[in-house]
Amino acid sequence: MKLQGEAKLVRIFLGESDKWQGRPLYEAIVLEAKKAGLAGATVFKGFMGFGAHSRIHTAKILQLSEDLPICIEIVDAEEKIQQFLPTLDQMVREGLITMEKVEVIQYRSR
Repeated sequence: MKLQGEAKLVRIFLGESDKWQGRPLYEAIVLEAKKAGLAGATVFKGFMGFGAHSRIHTAKILQLSEDLPICIEIVDAEEKIQQFLPTLDQMVREGLITMEKVEVIQYRSR
């Protein structure tokens, strides 16, 4: 797969405890992105954050949280991202999805 030049970056912000059909939502999104043939997806786990409900979620020892922030980043050509957005709309019931233009400098596989 060749990906170079202008592309789109989608970021999905959700909670670690969010589920989709019995599995973690972040895992389900990555698997759906792979099934859709997208260039790649990466999941990041946050140490602290808050969202629409203004509830702080933190990894501090005295304030254990079982719902830490999760961010998923997906980069691909705009057309492929646009085709994937309805899937995200169906899966993400609560969270934030952003999209921005990016410039892909290098994308290689062995």
